[in-house]
Amino acid sequence: MAQDQPDATFSTEVKVVNLLATVLNKGGGIVRDLTKDDFALAENGRPQIIRYFSRETDLPLTLGLMVDTSMSQQRVVNAERGASFRFLEQVLRPDKDQVFIMQFDMSVHMSQALTSSFRQLGEALAFVDTPDRKQLQSQSGGGTLLYDAMTTAAKDVMRLQRGRKALIVLSDGDDNGSDATLEAAIDAAQRADTLVYSILYADRHAFTRHDGKAILMRLARETGGRFFEVSKKLNVEQVFDLIQEELRSQYNLGYVSDQPVRISEFRKVQLTVRQKDLLVQARDK
Repeated sequence: MAQDQPDATFSTEVKVVNLLATVLNKGGGIVRDLTKDDFALAENGRPQIIRYFSRETDLPLTLGLMVDTSMSQQRVVNAERGASFRFLEQVLRPDKDQVFIMQFDMSVHMSQALTSSFRQLGEALAFVDTPDRKQLQSQSGGGTLLYDAMTTAAKDVMRLQRGRKALIVLSDGDDNGSDATLEAAIDAAQRADTLVYSILYADRHAFTRHDGKAILMRLARETGGRFFEVSKKLNVEQVFDLIQEELRSQYNLGYVSDQPVRISEFRKVQLTVRQKDLLVQARDK
């Protein structure tokens, strides 16, 4: 039997419910040749008819590049910048896609607002860096505001956009000082219908919290994105290549609920694949 997938929660204030999904085989490879009949969809346990279906969707893409610039990332931020630059160069379609860049450390800073200009993004990336001594002295308190950054990006930017939306988070998973909680950050991304691709990139010489990996894995899992860990076997450029491949290989499915919407509510949606040994990657709440 195909593996059962976690439930997903979607607002049913609109008549058409859209889902973006990626299908992986046992080895983690992307499966691109499925048809509508290969999927099964249920809402609150009731089977639904998939009315809209497309492969390798050409919908506009809105990306948020979220870069951890806290001092624990000082040794890896140069590599992050270079890989981010090459990723945007490959994935950005100026006539369709938009990207913003946000960095977070002791504060959350929008380095570049949404734009389709690769030039503007490249110029902004050049200045994404850890705080210098003067900045450290001028800021009170300390910490890494990962959850605040995620919540801000989802509520202030992604909630207002349509089409495919994803946040790419480069971090060691440490949060220290956010007003928002991990649950609030996940909820904000879910309500904005935004996938989170989290990349664990940690300086092995820096002190970081031991549960950073679990945090980044949860951010990805509960929003329908994917978690990656930079290692000797998988460098950050290869991670970005995998994300680019996945963004170009998604299935777009839509259905109209068999139960009329009477009040604003959330309903459980479960998407599965009939074929054996395949895994659907989609939101689980």
